[in-house]
Amino acid sequence: MQKRDELYRGKAKTVYLTDDSDKLILLFRNDTSAFDGEKIEQLDRKGEVNNKFNHFIMSKLEAAGVATQVESIISDTESVVKKLDMIPVECVVRNVAAGSLVRRLGVEEGMDLNPPVFEFFLKNDALHDPMINDYHVTSFGWATASQIEAMKKTTFAVNSILKKLFDDAGMILVDYKLEFGTDAEGNLILGDEFTPDGCRLWDKETRKKMDKDRFRQGLGSVVETYIEVAERLGVALDSVK
Repeated sequence: MQKRDELYRGKAKTVYLTDDSDKLILLFRNDTSAFDGEKIEQLDRKGEVNNKFNHFIMSKLEAAGVATQVESIISDTESVVKKLDMIPVECVVRNVAAGSLVRRLGVEEGMDLNPPVFEFFLKNDALHDPMINDYHVTSFGWATASQIEAMKKTTFAVNSILKKLFDDAGMILVDYKLEFGTDAEGNLILGDEFTPDGCRLWDKETRKKMDKDRFRQGLGSVVETYIEVAERLGVALDSVK
């Protein structure tokens, strides 16, 4: 498979066309950003760690019956993925109160949420990813009612799978976001990524933050902590041949 023109450049990933019209190459870069791109740095090895971390998590989800975009890992920083028509909303599940939920509602950080909270956000940096609901999604044509239900069902299924995976590795899955798209046949498929960039992880005993909050809050050791998370889970970080 040959890489062709750049299709899309995000804050930390670049998507390329290939000579297969149904496949794309997803490149994880070392760019690290926060606050809608107001804070940006290059962190050595971050792209590599996130690429391998994402492939590991998506493989676990595939094995559990969740259809994902990821096909194969082809280099330290690149993976082949299915081409999807992405739905422009983020599905967020919160198991523990943190981040914007604390700021919006004035609740205490660290409060267990039972049942977990599900939220939709519009994927739009210029508008700072505003919170939306099912009515916005259907009224503006971003997804159908059946797709909304399928996204919710899959997001909670992912929650059950990954909460246990991280718990067994001594970590709390605090919250995370997922994005979905449809393939050429209209099938709803989990897309984008699952890495410490898009979730919150805390050490189960110490509540040490082990995700991108280390970058947002200037805690340091960002990539080193991502590597610790990967090693606890058993992610192979050796070079891809």
